[in-house]
Amino acid sequence: MEIVGCSSLQNLQALSTLLNPQPEPEDEDGETLNAAARLGPGNIGPKPTEGPPVTGAGVSRGKDIWSEEEVAEGSQFDDLGDPRPQPEYEVILKQSVGTEDVFLGLSGKDPSSMSCEALRVKVKLPGTRAADVVLDVKETFLDLRTPKYKLGLHLPHPVLGREGTAQFFSEKEELEVTLQMKRPLDFISGK
Repeated sequence: MEIVGCSSLQNLQALSTLLNPQPEPEDEDGETLNAAARLGPGNIGPKPTEGPPVTGAGVSRGKDIWSEEEVAEGSQFDDLGDPRPQPEYEVILKQSVGTEDVFLGLSGKDPSSMSCEALRVKVKLPGTRAADVVLDVKETFLDLRTPKYKLGLHLPHPVLGREGTAQFFSEKEELEVTLQMKRPLDFISGK
């Protein structure tokens, strides 16, 4: 009978681990973790400092990348290097009504914005020609650019950008953009 020697380093370490087992790590609930659960992505890099997250203006809160005060509303559409001024504009809600609505109230429409079908934006553009206007309409944003003016307008209601119309009045130097509103409850009312 031949006795196998313990000459290799790996065999000695395995024997040592067998005779002197290390205590298994436990999670927050006191349950023992298996070997696969011991390491994870959180074990890469330096260990975070312990303690409650510090809050306040300009100070990091937990795992936030930036604070809400650092991000301006609608900033993804702003071009801070563009010095062009914003033109005067007016947003008007439109509603198609007939005599049966006004005098008899047969259609159930009321003066609220929920009964409006369209949104009209009137923009005054003094010194501008129709050929100079560049207009882009998204569901909730209107982007208007001319050589003299720029307008980035968050719309009060979602619209169907492809179903809108735009008309430039040269004598008034005014652009009127009419957009059909995207109304979520139209399938219920049958309109």
